[in-house]
Amino acid sequence: MTVYFNGEFVDKENVSISPDDRGFVFGDGVYEVLRAESGQLFQADTHFRRLRRSLHEIKIHGVDVDELQEAVSLLLYHNDLQEGHAKVYLQVTRGAAPRQHAFPETSTEPTVYATASAHEPPVEKWRQGVSTILYPDQRWARCDIKSTALLPNVLANQAAMEQEAFEAILVREGFVTEGSHSTVLGVDDDTVMTHPLTNRILPSTTRRLALNLCDRLDIPVEEVPIPTDDLPDLDELLLLGTTTGVMPVVQVEDWAVGDGTPGAITRELQAAFQELEPV
Repeated sequence: MTVYFNGEFVDKENVSISPDDRGFVFGDGVYEVLRAESGQLFQADTHFRRLRRSLHEIKIHGVDVDELQEAVSLLLYHNDLQEGHAKVYLQVTRGAAPRQHAFPETSTEPTVYATASAHEPPVEKWRQGVSTILYPDQRWARCDIKSTALLPNVLANQAAMEQEAFEAILVREGFVTEGSHSTVLGVDDDTVMTHPLTNRILPSTTRRLALNLCDRLDIPVEEVPIPTDDLPDLDELLLLGTTTGVMPVVQVEDWAVGDGTPGAITRELQAAFQELEPV
C-alpha cells in the first residue's frame, strides 16, 4: 500500500513515526475520513474545510491544506482505486517534540499521514436496518473538533459490539447527542429531528447533506435535542456517516423502532443520496 507521509508518497512499510510524536503521546491531532467513487472524492471541499477548522481550533499551523487535498486525490491513483468504492483516512498531529503538555516550539513540523483503501458499502444493512444500544456520552466538551483522541468513542462502540449491535447512541443529561461514529436523526410525525450544531456534536458532512436534502424534498426539520425518553415513540431512527451512509435503525436495546422496518423518510433520503454525484 502506498501512503502519503509528510509530503511524500511512500510504501506503508517504510513509514516511521517518532515515539515523541504528540499524536502518539497526547492524541494531539485531528483527522478526516472521506469516501471516493470511481477515483473521485465525495464532498472533498466540505471535508477539507472542516479539517481547516479543526486545525485552527487546536492551533496547529504550517499545514498546506490545499496541497494535502491534491495529494489525497493522487493517493487514490497510487493505489489503483480509480474504480469502485474507496475510503481515505488522513490525520495531522502537532509533530514530534520532548514530552510536555504545553505546545512545543513553533519550528516543530506537524506530522501528516494519509491512507486510501478499497471500501465495501454496507448495502445489506441499508436494506434491513441495524440495532443499536444506548450509552452514556462521556466525551470531552469540544466534540465539534474532529480530534484523534477518541477513547470514549472507542469504549462506546466496543460496548455496542459486545452486544452484537451496530452502533452506540450517546446520551448526555437525558438527551441524545450522536453516535460513537455517526450522526443520529429521529423522525416523529413526518418531521426529522436532530441535535443542533453545538460543541456537543461533530459538524458532520453527511448531516449537512441530509438536512439539505430534507429541504429539497420538503421534509420538515427541527434541530432540537431528542429526549431519551421519547426514543421509543419515534416513527423512525437513522444514523448518518461518511462510510455509514443513511443507515436505518430498526432496534434500540430490546425494543423495535416503529414497526421494526426501515421507514418511508429513511428510504426517501437513501434514494436521494444514491443520486448524488461525487463533487
